[in-house]
Amino acid sequence: MKPLKRHALFGLVCASSLIYAAPSWSATTVSERTEPERTEPERTEPEKPLEPLIAELELGVIASSGNTDSSALQSKATIKQDFKAWKSKYQLDAFYKRDKYDGDDTTTAQRLFLSAQSDYKLMDQYSSVFIYGSYTADRLSGYKYQNTVSIGYSRQIYASKNALLSYGAGPGYSFTQTNDGDKESTAIAHFGIEYQYHLSQMATLTQTLSTEAALESDRNTQSKSETAISAKLRDNLNMKAAYKVIHNSEVLADRKNTDATTSITLVYSF
Repeated sequence: MKPLKRHALFGLVCASSLIYAAPSWSATTVSERTEPERTEPERTEPEKPLEPLIAELELGVIASSGNTDSSALQSKATIKQDFKAWKSKYQLDAFYKRDKYDGDDTTTAQRLFLSAQSDYKLMDQYSSVFIYGSYTADRLSGYKYQNTVSIGYSRQIYASKNALLSYGAGPGYSFTQTNDGDKESTAIAHFGIEYQYHLSQMATLTQTLSTEAALESDRNTQSKSETAISAKLRDNLNMKAAYKVIHNSEVLADRKNTDATTSITLVYSF
């Protein structure tokens, strides 16, 4: 009887241990099977924000004395806006020069230029359609004003770490009035190209070319070119040396077809 009791008692102990161990094993197994696998979310770099407003103010003064006393003022303001669907550029450019010879003061240059361009970006973000308008008042050119308006297509055709090249082209219309009150208007073809190259972290070369070609042979075609090198002095302050040429195919009597200006200015950006 004693061996039988011992075997019965041993079997009871083993069964009890299995009963108590079963819930723990079962819970662990179910938990391992039902708990979802944890994965790290994909990390994507944030989209580069667009600059809503960039402004540049440019100013230069030239004075000379001797046989002829001369003073000149060159000023320019540029505002750029860049949004998701639109980008705009506004520009004001003024030049004034006065000479004094034998006691007589004479204004030898007085020019004001205003322009505005808005681009609607297309799907690829490198091309856009634009509307452009400009106003020129050149007191000594014989014209009271020269206005243009045009629409067209623009595209960034090359971009790298150090260089950028873009152009714009389209049809337009020109309105002019001489100092005598005579008015003229004609259809034009507008074309512009801009190139920028970073010579180093401290210096940048820019080249802009534009023309507003009259579609009538006896009307004025105006072309502009500016070559400039700017060097960084501080974070927001640059020194700029520029050579600008303006050519008119049709001018009034006793006027030259080409005006050239060399300037050294300070440029503040914010």
